Amino acid sequence: MAMLLSYNVRNVVVRWRVSSLAVGGIALVVAVLIVLVAMSTGFRETLAATGSLDNAILTQRGSASELTSGLSLTEIAFLTVDPHVARRADGTPLASPEMVVVANMERRVDGKPTNVLVRGITPMAFEVRRDVRLVEGRWFEGGKTEIVVGKRIRERVAGLEPGSVISLQRRQWRVVGVFEAEGSGFESEIWGDADVMRPAFNRAQGYQSLTVRVRDPLAIEGWATDLEKSPFLRATAKNERQYYADQAGPLATLLLFLAGFVSTVMGVGAAFGAMNTMNGIIATRTREVGTLRALGFPRLRILFAFLAEATMLAFAGGVLGVLIALPFDGLESAVGNQFSELAFSFRVTADAIVTGLVVAVSMGVFGGLLPAWRASRIPITAALRDA
Repeated sequence: MAMLLSYNVRNVVVRWRVSSLAVGGIALVVAVLIVLVAMSTGFRETLAATGSLDNAILTQRGSASELTSGLSLTEIAFLTVDPHVARRADGTPLASPEMVVVANMERRVDGKPTNVLVRGITPMAFEVRRDVRLVEGRWFEGGKTEIVVGKRIRERVAGLEPGSVISLQRRQWRVVGVFEAEGSGFESEIWGDADVMRPAFNRAQGYQSLTVRVRDPLAIEGWATDLEKSPFLRATAKNERQYYADQAGPLATLLLFLAGFVSTVMGVGAAFGAMNTMNGIIATRTREVGTLRALGFPRLRILFAFLAEATMLAFAGGVLGVLIALPFDGLESAVGNQFSELAFSFRVTADAIVTGLVVAVSMGVFGGLLPAWRASRIPITAALRDA
C-alpha cells in the first residue's frame, strides 16, 4: 500500500497542472466558507460582548429593540427604586435611564449615508457600565451640547475627530472625546448628556431604556415575570449581555445560512470538478492501472489508492483555502440595517478552520469515489490493450 501511495504522490507532482485545477477550486470554496463564518462569528461576538452579566436592561414590553421602546418618566422612577436594583454605599440606585435614537451621517470612506446610534446618558451610566474607558480627549460636561464617540465609529464616520463640530437635529455638537468598551457594540455609538439630548431629539417625555446593576443576576428572570403581570408598568427585564446577544441572533443566523448555502453550491461544483479531474487523470493512466493489476495489486487497494489521491488533492486545497482566509482575521467591517450600523472584526476561529478542512476532505471523497471505483474495475487485458 505504501508503494501505491508513493506512486500517487509522484503522479500528483508530475501532473501538477491538472492537479492544481482541483486544488484551486476546493481552496476557493474553503476560503469563502471560512470568511463568511468569520464574519458571522465576529458580529455575534461583538454583540455578545456588549453589556454586563451583572446588569439588566429594561425596555417597553413588546418592543423589538431599544429604538422602538419607550418608558415614561413615571415608569423610570418606579423601576429605579425596585428592590432588585443594587445601590451604592450612599444608597443611590445604580440605574442608568437612556435615550436611544439614530442619526444619519456620512461614511469616511465613500461619503455614503449611514445610520449611527446616538445614546443620551446620565453620569450613572459610567458606574453601571464599568467596561467603558476614555482613550482620547475628555468626557462631555453636563448641560452642554458635547458628545463623546466610540473608537470604532470614529474610524468609520467622517467628522468625528475630537474638537470637530457636527450637526444633529439642527443643533451643533462638539466632539470632546473618544471612548472604548472592550470591543463591544458601544464602540459604534455616540454618547451625550441625556438632559440635553432628550429635548433636542423630541424625547422629553421619557427614555427608551433603563440599564441597572442588579443585586442578584439569577433573579432577573423572576423580575421579568413579575413585570409581565404588572398592570401599571409596561416594562420587561432581561440580562443585558443576553439582550444584546439576542439582537445579534437573526443576522448572525442569516450569515451562517448564507455561508452554508454558498459553500454547498460552490462545494458541489468543486466536487464535480474534482471528479472530472480524477476521471481525466485515470483516463491517461489506464496502462498504469493495468500494470498494477498485472503485478497482483487487488482492486480494493487500487480503489483506496486513487481515493487517497483525490483526498490528498482536496486536503491541499483545504490548506490553501485556510491560508487565503487567514488574512481576513481581525479585518474591520460593519453591518447595518434600517436602524443603525455596527462595526465589528472578522474572527477566523479554530472551529472555522477545522470545518473548512472537513468540507475540503469531504469534497475530495465525494469527487474521487466514483473515478476510483471505475479505475479499480478496469480489466487487466482491456487496460493493457487500450494503452
